[in-house]
Amino acid sequence: MTAEAERALLASVPTGLFIGGQWREAADGGTFDVRDPSTGDVLLSIADATPADGDAALASAFAAQKGWAKTAPRLRAEILRTAFEAVTARADDFALLMTLEMGKPLAEARGEVAYGAEFLRWFSEETARISGRFATAPDGASRLLVTKRPVGPCLFITPWNFPLAMATRKIAPAIAAGCTMVLKPAALTPLTALLFAQVLQESGLPAGVLNVVQTTNAGPVTAPLIQDPRLRKLSFTGSTEVGRRLIKDAADQVLRVSMELGGNAPFLVFDDADLDKAVAGAMLAKMRNGGEACTAANRILVHEGVAEEFTEKLLERMRAHTVARGTDPASKIGPLVDEGTRTKVHELVTDAVDRGATLALGGRSVDGPGYFYEPTVLTHVPADARIMSEEVFGPVAPILTFATEAEAIRLANDTEFGLVAYAFTRDLNRGLRLAEELEVGMFGLNTGIVSNPAAPFGGVKQSGLGREGGFEGIDEYLETRYVGIADPYADA
Repeated sequence: MTAEAERALLASVPTGLFIGGQWREAADGGTFDVRDPSTGDVLLSIADATPADGDAALASAFAAQKGWAKTAPRLRAEILRTAFEAVTARADDFALLMTLEMGKPLAEARGEVAYGAEFLRWFSEETARISGRFATAPDGASRLLVTKRPVGPCLFITPWNFPLAMATRKIAPAIAAGCTMVLKPAALTPLTALLFAQVLQESGLPAGVLNVVQTTNAGPVTAPLIQDPRLRKLSFTGSTEVGRRLIKDAADQVLRVSMELGGNAPFLVFDDADLDKAVAGAMLAKMRNGGEACTAANRILVHEGVAEEFTEKLLERMRAHTVARGTDPASKIGPLVDEGTRTKVHELVTDAVDRGATLALGGRSVDGPGYFYEPTVLTHVPADARIMSEEVFGPVAPILTFATEAEAIRLANDTEFGLVAYAFTRDLNRGLRLAEELEVGMFGLNTGIVSNPAAPFGGVKQSGLGREGGFEGIDEYLETRYVGIADPYADA
């Protein structure tokens, strides 16, 4: 990928706030720099929203809500389908932009474009399938009419690690359901959201349905919106710590909330597993996005009888991963998103080693510009190491062993989180037992990837509330209304 191509792409990306169908400067004229995490270089300077801009965005969404809710489902579906085709046609642009602002290798960025675009297609097909029911009351004295209607204006707060997919899996069902919205993308990776907003505008989305307010000062911009009676729903993807605070704030207005929060995913390998497939699955579950994913395998639990062989195979695969800027064709691991993330990763590795873990591979920052960290494998990790309870957003694979199925389940469930778990075993009955016993919202059996737009994504315990994707995803943006009708035969 040439520097000229990068410059041409960046020149096409909007740099303003998107409010009421118009691109505009921040109310105070403020801007901030978006940087390439592989070099530290400034990519673009873009508008930095103020509280006044946030209020204007919500006002725009509120004004557009009534008309948008009455828009024919088929028209909403066609806009989503057009956007799907547009994003797919510009897949290379979106992939390169994500690589530039977030750091992931181009191959992974292309995968995210395909995944993120599929939410647009999936919910375009669900738009016309919103339904209700009509029934006779059990006592026969009345009729029951149940309908669905849009929740209303929504606030979306998305993270930096999947800049397109985290936006499309909220925006697409909201459009399908007939909701308007304000999107606050992560300040580290806002450019993809801005380009996507431009694509939606070009795809025919009416003014005011989507508003985008990127900012470096999120609290003062979003807090007043959460307290505003014009807002009816909040959807957040990010850390559990922040999610807890947002849930408390949303309680004052009794907002509908969807929360996709932290994870601490266990990856279980039993002694009957196909180890080559298990290692391949572990690489997917651990190293996707360089480990910067809430679904990443955070604790690799291996049966003691196969732990040595599994570890050797995993080390071989990890050693083969080239660390380089994401635009380099050889890159398998790009930079971490910022210095704070890299520092946290190294702190967790150091803590584990200090407590007795063995550093089998890596464990160091890579010299030079950018926030690179070596692929790292830890073995004999003690249960009290911080990395066993804290989410590590980086290319670090901690391995510990178990002796029995019961012990594996206990170790897997020994966390406040419950987003996803993975297991490799040839025993179908064991797989079914695990599906029932593991305290998670999603379970990958003999696979290292569970994310799919056609499936409900979400967790239990402190990993969140609600589901995104699947048939369930659109329900997050619909209210149920019941109408009781008098017996039509009463006066007959």
